[in-house]
Amino acid sequence: MRVKITLRCSECKQRNYNTFKNKKNTPDRLERNKYCRFCRRHTLHSETK
Repeated sequence: MRVKITLRCSECKQRNYNTFKNKKNTPDRLERNKYCRFCRRHTLHSETK
């Protein structure tokens, strides 16, 4: 049930991270505070298709 997802920065819209998630446990979109190297600070990253 684990699928590969891409996390996108909410400010600069760059796709920075790839990770896996379990669709059974978290069916909605994932959101995390991660470091963006383009913005040079921690920003909210959300799941993209």
